[in-house]
Amino acid sequence: MTSVKSVPDPETAVLGAAKEMLRRGLVEGTAGNLSARRSDGNIVITPSSVDYADMELDDLVLVDPEGAVLQAKDGRHPSSEMQLHLACFSAFDDIGSVIHSHPVWATMFAISHQPIPACIDEFAVYCGGDIRCADYAASGTPDVGANAVKALEGRGAALIANHGLVAVGSRPDKVLHITALVERTAQIVWGARALGGPVPIPEDVNRNFAGVYGYLRANPM
Repeated sequence: MTSVKSVPDPETAVLGAAKEMLRRGLVEGTAGNLSARRSDGNIVITPSSVDYADMELDDLVLVDPEGAVLQAKDGRHPSSEMQLHLACFSAFDDIGSVIHSHPVWATMFAISHQPIPACIDEFAVYCGGDIRCADYAASGTPDVGANAVKALEGRGAALIANHGLVAVGSRPDKVLHITALVERTAQIVWGARALGGPVPIPEDVNRNFAGVYGYLRANPM
């Protein structure tokens, strides 16, 4: 049993990653959502329908592991995809943060229900291997989280069918890095297919890289 991971200063970490996610074009407007686990086990999550450009610390919502709101500014509600975040935190004690985003290239794979292959050297170090696509479930339903958890087993990210991407890790900045890496790889794979298709990395190499991912996930820097 691993110790439950939490994030130092989770509010600041979530807000900073949210604004950086917008700056990098991984979401538009109010789409997507971020969360981090506090040392008391409760979860800081971005609010519903608040533009990241305007978001401030007191806009963030605090919920318990079951989703009950513990603290929220008047008029603020947790993200409509809260169940996805709660499912990830419940399933994986070794993560401290979850990011759900809508990056263009990765989402093209998600709507095609196709995995993003680990065909770039060391991709598996950061993501654990190919990025699987979860089974489809309607947005906002508990099945989105349940299906995502299955696709995330041994991985740092998973595609949400017909929707977008979810990534997990030790803290928001690390999860944002995974999100950006998956998006960049999706774009590269798309281009490689126009050139005849990506050449796979040898299985034993990716297996070794995945072992490094497992170590780093258990022992975050």
